[in-house]
Amino acid sequence: MTDAPQEMPPTRPGDAALSAFRETLAEVLNLAAPRRRTVDDHMFRAGRTSFRLQLFTAPGQRAVAVAIQAEEELPSLTNVAESCVSAVWQQHCPDQEMPPVWIERRFPGAFDEEPDFQLVTFSESEPYRADDPHWCTISTEQIVHLVGGQVAEDRGEGYMPPEPEPEPEPRFEAMALWRLAQPHPFREECMSGGIPWWRRWIKRVLRQYGGGSCCWYHSGDWHRVNRMALAALSRARREGVKADDMADYADEYGVGAGASEWERLALRTLYSLGDAIQPSGDGYTSNGFINGQHRVQAMLDAGVHQTVILRYTESDSSAQ
Repeated sequence: MTDAPQEMPPTRPGDAALSAFRETLAEVLNLAAPRRRTVDDHMFRAGRTSFRLQLFTAPGQRAVAVAIQAEEELPSLTNVAESCVSAVWQQHCPDQEMPPVWIERRFPGAFDEEPDFQLVTFSESEPYRADDPHWCTISTEQIVHLVGGQVAEDRGEGYMPPEPEPEPEPRFEAMALWRLAQPHPFREECMSGGIPWWRRWIKRVLRQYGGGSCCWYHSGDWHRVNRMALAALSRARREGVKADDMADYADEYGVGAGASEWERLALRTLYSLGDAIQPSGDGYTSNGFINGQHRVQAMLDAGVHQTVILRYTESDSSAQ
């Protein structure tokens, strides 16, 4: 005999949940009765979401609501099932003690398959409020049996697609370095802890702004680069230069200002949409970086106070 634990009989995952779903579906199908479609609203709105609402009712019977939604309609029925059923309950069957039986369908289906109808049940409900939703598949034939008649399965001719969201536009702007998050460069050993404040002060006093041999980031004068970058930004705004054209514009500005090869490359990175310093989040402290933290660290090490960052904003014809 050994003390090793004995193997347990194999079990199929989800058996208990599947059994519960079948019981729930059977309970709902027991509510089958001839009903009449009293509502067919192709653009029913519940809060911020929209869907086609078909409501089937009969005297003395619990209402049945069938909600159908397109993919581009957000929030999705799945994410706001509680508020959707509550809105239908309050607006169309306020005298009933229970929320309507809720069935939903969202186009398209997973993996481009025909989407299934989903029966949604709620563990808790009180007047005009339903909570704790659970989903299980219900067939078209079962829905027809439940309501005692045909049910439209499409989104409906009255569907009005939402207006497309405007694409965010790139915008360069000046930013004080102290307003940015603390960078955490990960590739260069010379940046692992940054440079102490007293060494930065010495660099500023002695005007030792670049020329280091440790890495590319520390090998040039970020003070001069940022003076050119800020001047180019100011002039570009007056001339209406678009953000997409700023890399070439800044490069031309650098050539005219006598920039070195390193300075031209550094200046160009500040205005390249793929390389620009781009803070994450709202672009201020504690949100980190999408791009640019090595350059920001090198600027901090050199005592630079202000640089240029890239942000994406809502479309604005007056923005550069």
